[in-house]
Formats: sequence, structure tokens, C-alpha cells
Amino acid sequence: MRGFETLCSDEQDEKSPEFERIVGKSPALEAVLEQVERVAPTDSTVLIQGETGTGKELIAQAVHNVSRRYGRPYVKLNCAAIPFDLLESELFGHERGAFTGAIAQKIGRFEMAHTGTLFLDEIGDIPLPLQPKLLRVLQEQEFERLGSGRTHRVDVRLVAATHQDLAQMVKRNEFRGDLYYRLNVFPIMLPPLRNRREDIALLVSHFVETFSRRMNKRISNIPKETLDAFTSYSWPGNVRELQNLVERAVIQSDNGVLANPLPPLDSSLIRANEVAVDSVILPSVQEGTLRDSERALILKALHASGWIVGGLRGAAAQLGLKRTTLIAKMKKLGISRPGPISNAGQFGEDENKGLAL
Repeated sequence: MRGFETLCSDEQDEKSPEFERIVGKSPALEAVLEQVERVAPTDSTVLIQGETGTGKELIAQAVHNVSRRYGRPYVKLNCAAIPFDLLESELFGHERGAFTGAIAQKIGRFEMAHTGTLFLDEIGDIPLPLQPKLLRVLQEQEFERLGSGRTHRVDVRLVAATHQDLAQMVKRNEFRGDLYYRLNVFPIMLPPLRNRREDIALLVSHFVETFSRRMNKRISNIPKETLDAFTSYSWPGNVRELQNLVERAVIQSDNGVLANPLPPLDSSLIRANEVAVDSVILPSVQEGTLRDSERALILKALHASGWIVGGLRGAAAQLGLKRTTLIAKMKKLGISRPGPISNAGQFGEDENKGLAL
């Protein structure tokens, strides 16, 4: 994943070399790896979707590693990191004199990836005017460099990734429908870390080992309370956030004991299992329908936050959702605060506490 290196563990010796950098044994992660193994031997386009920090680049690399193109070029480009006026040149290249500042011929990423795999991260940020050219090279495997009329043919397998909802972008006319359908041949949805809590202990151990070795510090004890805090936290930033917090914990640690870098509030955040609140047992999120599970999880967060929706202490922050998204879900699920409602209304604003119910 961009910004962090993941993941290898002695507890995963059975994992094949192609997946050795991916840590986890949760059913959610195993399902993703099964999809990778299924699609990788083909040359089909893969669209990897998931929240920021979930490891989309690692999965793209795994697709290449398991494919018949392994050992051939694997070229990456973050579409969000390249200015609009340079992105076309980065993708397709240009001839000398094609535009001001083009003092030499440049080979684009598609040519670099010939016979191999091209990974386009943040594909949703490709500007609309450039999307027809991308669609053409995907369909026809041919393109022209900027400033040239010569057509180049390439043999490239495309893997794309995004944290955005491309289907909704198509509805808003922010993304071409024909390009979306061409990209969406084989979609892979990565689970957020809060949906694979079984993997958190493995990830913590790996990152502790990595940073303690890098900082020349010996960490021999991860207290149960600290690990419980990590397991309970909602992880809106996913694995990248976990990595950063473990690095902070190693810096703060003394006497070989891993410190808890989470504030006290975060240490007691909602857990995804049965909890008792005000003598009422809320059902486990694994039971019942998806709607029931979602409703139970939201109720737990609301009780834990004292029915505060917004702000740093609110239920939305605990669940890793935007305040407006949580309010919409509550209305859809018929969730409202029990007892009398103040004159401020069901969603009254409290300046000191955030949006309170």
C-alpha cells in the first residue's frame, strides 16, 4: 500500500510467496486472496476498490505476482498525484517539441509496461477529457504519443484502484460510463480494517517488530490492555493509520513494554461483539440480517458516545463515518434517541459536544 510496507509474519508460513507481504487470516481477507488467485492467471482488467489505507496497491502487486506476466514490467502511476496537463504525457508519452518544455522524447507508462502490468491508482481522478483515450487503449491496445501521428501497439494488463464510488460518479456525469464498465470487468472490494479485527494482533506484532528493529529498541511485551485498545478502535485510516500509531507507540515505549498511543476515549471505543448498555443486551453484529447488524452497531456507538453524533467524541467518529452519513443511516434505520426530545429537535446542535441527539 502506498505509504507503508506490509506484511510478513512467522504465523503465516503457509502463505504462498506471492502473498508473503500480506498479513492476515480473517475470512474477509482470505476471500480477497481467493479472488486474486482466480483472476490473476487471466489478462482481464481488475478494479480494486476500498477505503484509503486498506492495501489496494499490495493487492495489485499480488495480482501481477500470481499472473503469467510475473517477471515482466510492473509499472505504477498514481493518477491523483500528476497535474492534469502532464497526466496524458505520463500515460502515453510525448515527442520532442510536442509542447512547451518537451525538450526530448518521453516514453509513457503504457509503453513502459509492455508485456507486463500497469497499475493505475486513484483511477477516479483521471479527468473526463482524457478518459476516451484511456478507453481506447484498453479496448484496442493502441495509442499515439503526444505530438506524433504514429500508432503504437502494446500488450498491457491493467489493474486499477480507487477509494471512490465510480458507479455514483457515472450517475453524476463525473466519470464516463463506458470506461467504468470496461474497468469493472473483475471488481475486488477490500474490507476496511474494522471488518477484519482478527488480523489486528498480527499487524501490530509485525509493525512492532519492524519499528523496534529500525529504532534499535527492544519491545518484548505488548500488554493485553494495549492490544484490546487497538482491537476496539474503529480505524478510520485502516492499516496505514495502524502502522503510524504503532510507530508512535514504539517511540513512546520504555522498559520493553509497548505503550498505548490511543487517547483514553479511543481505548474504550465500541467493540464488534455483544455488549450490555443500560442493562439492555444488543445483538452481535454477526447475527441476524445485514440491516439488523448495521442497526446494532450504530446503536452501540450511540450508547457509547452518550448519543452524541458529531465531533471528536461522537458516534460518527467511532464508526469512521461522516456525521451526515450517520444521520442518514439513522433515519433510514428508524433510530432515534429514547425518551423525550428537547425543543432543539431530534438532531439538536450542542456547541460543546457536537451534534447531539
